[in-house]
Amino acid sequence: MNQPLEQTRTLRRDILFAFTLALACYVAWLVRDFLVLLYVSGLFAVVLTPVVQSIASFRIRRWQPFRNSAILVLLLVVLGSIFAFGFLALPPVIRDMNEFAREMPTRLPAIMDKLKHVPFADQLNSPDTVGKLQDFVSHAATYLLFSITNWATGLFTVITGLVLTIYFITEGDHAYRWFLSFFPEENSLRLDRTLRLAEVRMGKWLLGQGSLMVILGILSTIVYRALGVRYAYALGVLTGTLNFIPVLGAAISIVLAVLVAAIDSWGRALGILIFYAIYLQIENSILTPRIMTNRVGLPGLAIFVALLLGAALEGVVGAMVSIPTAVLVSVLVDEYLVNRDPA
Repeated sequence: MNQPLEQTRTLRRDILFAFTLALACYVAWLVRDFLVLLYVSGLFAVVLTPVVQSIASFRIRRWQPFRNSAILVLLLVVLGSIFAFGFLALPPVIRDMNEFAREMPTRLPAIMDKLKHVPFADQLNSPDTVGKLQDFVSHAATYLLFSITNWATGLFTVITGLVLTIYFITEGDHAYRWFLSFFPEENSLRLDRTLRLAEVRMGKWLLGQGSLMVILGILSTIVYRALGVRYAYALGVLTGTLNFIPVLGAAISIVLAVLVAAIDSWGRALGILIFYAIYLQIENSILTPRIMTNRVGLPGLAIFVALLLGAALEGVVGAMVSIPTAVLVSVLVDEYLVNRDPA
């Protein structure tokens, strides 16, 4: 008598569980952008926590001046660096762009005459092309005005992510303990040990990535100065900073530096291309294996696949967090899925 009733209750529980799971997946799909922002903020908090701890532990003899203000100090350093870069780098760029815009009506015909000597470029309709370029420059302010909405949305997302990252750094330990409380004690201890290991490896990744950024920034500045490229210091800082974005950052740096160098001389542009070709070979064959692979404990193929997956899923943001995510996944897989020989 009780067996059919028990089967009915079990069936009802299964149906209710399936319905609840489907509803949760639907809600997660609706708020997927927020969940991605939450995940990225939490990941950055994990990566930046060692930096905050290092600032807080800085001492002058027995005095620790930044013990209770490490996050504020980090924010001030980052914001100060951004404002200093803009104050020093933007004025000459804006001045040259204004000068170029004033001289464009007289310089464009000469440029088009030079292009006629380039293969296949002689098919261009010079009057129409000049007119279109002049129209684009004259309406550039209008295009910029219409894009303010998109810029404001992106800025709001960045600020939200920054606030979430700060909250994760300051109160993340409480949330982490609350998360572990859902598991039995033995399982929670094992999970805690695994996640701590992943945190250490993520910190090593940040140190390795910072090393690559500094190396590329210094070398780029030296090469730009040697070639006499405009805005050498600004381009060097930007090149090193953009190297934080895997693959795409290097591509943007190369294109930007070549365009700036080509304004004065095609020889300088060629010199920059040669420099990047040599540097990328050195980075891929020597620097990355010794700095990144040894720190994160992942083979080069896994890092490359992680970059491709991250870029395909979430673009630039996905590429930025792809390697720390791959580190986290590898640690979890190694702990819970890999069968080890008891011997």
